[in-house]
Amino acid sequence: MDGKAAPNGVATIEDRILRITGYYGYYPGYSSQKSASRSSVIQCKPGGNCPSRHRGMTRQLSPLSVAEDSAAPILELQNRSPSGICRHSRVERQSRSGEEGTQTHTESSSQEAEGQTRCQSCTSTFLKLIWRFLIILSVSSSWVGTTQFVKITYETFDCPFFMTWFSTNWNIMVFPIYYSGHLATAQEKQSPIKKFRECSRIFGEDGLTLKLFLKRTAPFSILWTLTNYLYLLALKKLTATDVSALFCCNKAFVFLLSWIVLKDRFMGARIVAAIMAITGIVMMAYADGFQGDSIIGVAYAVGSASTSALYKVLFKMFLGSANFGEAAHFVSTLGFFNLIFISVTPIILYFTKVEYWSPFSAVPWGYLCGVAGLWLAFNILVNVGVVLTYPILISIGTVLSVPGNAAVDLLKHKMIFSVVRLGATIIICIGFLLMLLPEEWDEITLRFINSLKEKKSEDHADDITDSSVHTRSRSRANGTVSIPLA
Repeated sequence: MDGKAAPNGVATIEDRILRITGYYGYYPGYSSQKSASRSSVIQCKPGGNCPSRHRGMTRQLSPLSVAEDSAAPILELQNRSPSGICRHSRVERQSRSGEEGTQTHTESSSQEAEGQTRCQSCTSTFLKLIWRFLIILSVSSSWVGTTQFVKITYETFDCPFFMTWFSTNWNIMVFPIYYSGHLATAQEKQSPIKKFRECSRIFGEDGLTLKLFLKRTAPFSILWTLTNYLYLLALKKLTATDVSALFCCNKAFVFLLSWIVLKDRFMGARIVAAIMAITGIVMMAYADGFQGDSIIGVAYAVGSASTSALYKVLFKMFLGSANFGEAAHFVSTLGFFNLIFISVTPIILYFTKVEYWSPFSAVPWGYLCGVAGLWLAFNILVNVGVVLTYPILISIGTVLSVPGNAAVDLLKHKMIFSVVRLGATIIICIGFLLMLLPEEWDEITLRFINSLKEKKSEDHADDITDSSVHTRSRSRANGTVSIPLA
């Protein structure tokens, strides 16, 4: 078969096969030029003499000879390699194999380093989650323990103001505990006086003076004592579950006071939460028909939540934000003020026999120390948790005290919760959780929804691309690709 030019410009059958198979060295007229060059190729055997010209060699082209010709360049390189003609190809292969080995080693090292980094990040994230969970559990457990210890103490000692005064005196130990932590963890240690003066800047640039001690500490100490005293009075009338649920309304009162006094941003979700809190209060008071000890206990609990909210708003207004050292200094200052100026109140109540106990040895000092210690632990955890974690975790720990007290009341005291009280508790807790929403919760939600939509559309596009590529690869494997023939 002669190598005549075909109508589409393909000279021979060999050119057509090379064009169809996609041979990398193909170009138009390749076979004719290769045949001419092959006629002048001198094949040499190792150690043999190579003639200068190739004589009398003619070949007829056939389909089999075409296939042999297409593999001829590779066979010639293999045949010529032992004679030293094309040894550079072996050198190239060795250098390429060395480069590939180096790249493989580098990739494996980078993969190992990446795996170690991922492992360390996962470990760090796991430890952070454990730490936050322990903070929440500690806050909830300390508050539940305080409430239950008060209920136990009431069985033998009915003096709520004395318990309030005795527990508040323990706040003096907050700053010494903070300074002990400073000595244990800080690299540059400061003297107690220097650290005390540094933390007293919460009262102003001049530090703590007698005037500021009376002016700033007195109102906050009174609000602190009122909050705790009303809380203990409510525990005399209601169950621990009801009181802890009603006390969660302080979050709604903080929002309302901040909106009115501090001109904070208006949020519809928090207004709904405040309405739910008020609804829960009304339902709790209605549980016993607005009479008896129930309505009085609800009033005490709501009063305690209100004074707690007022304390927080005034603190933010006059003192602003404070770090852990400044907060510890302030709480210890409240303890000193309570010991010096409010100690006269339990004495008056004792001699007027409003809160009278006799004999003195009948006082359950173990239970009182338990209440004071748990209350101190709760205050320290609140201040430490706000600094070391997110404030929302402290709030979650507080609201979890409601199911914690419910479990204790149900298992130990065999309490039976009415439907109205249970509904009121759930509504108040839901309102409390709504209060924890950030101010930009609507924008965050919209961004999250848009990101989900974009991710879904990208995944759908990737699936379509992968399916089309898979379909083309299967068609090529089955030989169904249409190739234009001459």
